[in-house]
Amino acid sequence: MLSLYRDTNFSISRLITRKYSTSFSLGILAFQPSFRAPIYSIYGFVRYADEIVDTFHDFDKALLLDEFRRDTYLALERGISLNPVLDAFVQTVRQYEIGTDLIDAFLDSMAMDLRQVTYAQDSYETYIYGSAEVVGLMCLRVFCYEQAGLYEELQEGARALGAAFQKVNFLRDLKDDYQGRGRTYFPNLNLGVQLDSHSKKEIEKDIQHDFDQAYKAIMRLPRGARIGVLTAYRFYKNLFRKIQQASSDQILMERIRISNAEKAALLCYSVLQHKLT
Repeated sequence: MLSLYRDTNFSISRLITRKYSTSFSLGILAFQPSFRAPIYSIYGFVRYADEIVDTFHDFDKALLLDEFRRDTYLALERGISLNPVLDAFVQTVRQYEIGTDLIDAFLDSMAMDLRQVTYAQDSYETYIYGSAEVVGLMCLRVFCYEQAGLYEELQEGARALGAAFQKVNFLRDLKDDYQGRGRTYFPNLNLGVQLDSHSKKEIEKDIQHDFDQAYKAIMRLPRGARIGVLTAYRFYKNLFRKIQQASSDQILMERIRISNAEKAALLCYSVLQHKLT
């Protein structure tokens, strides 16, 4: 039965999310059930594309990414794929009318990771939009599918949340990105020398602005999505505070984390706040 095939594919996307990200897995569990499968499918799609450019070092990454792009559009055209991640994603794209412009922008940003190791302001903004902001917009399509006007109103907030998450990741992963992949995402930052406190504060100021913009939009999301997005927001805001408290040298020497126990506590707090309000 086709329904069994589809259910299996969405289950695979759920497994990928749980294996790769405790933060997003806990956040998704806080969604109303109808939102969970499509959000898992979006995460599975972006996670696998990211894996191609970040970890498949012994293979032809450019070829694999080109094939992944081609297979994505073949699946969109046909309405089915033998790749379970793509099949689940395509069902979500079709059901919630996610624009191919968002998919293009995302895959273009993944391709940037194959050739670019430093970024000017314009290429940095292009990369942030494609790698993170459009993911927020894809999810917003799901949350606001029956409220098209609300989607239009919350676009900037969704983009800001995606940008905040990505920039926190960049700051947390400065050491691994530079030493392991030779990448420096933040413009005008020469990690071959150092991350000075002024540069760190300027980056943090930009991230805080994104968080502030995102929070306003989160509180206007449909009720069934709000608590899950708020939970993910709090995970990243907590991680961001730890990064702010760490010195520049610490960030370049170690990867700042929040524990699973902290994440569970933040989830409980979000659920309690949601019930009280």
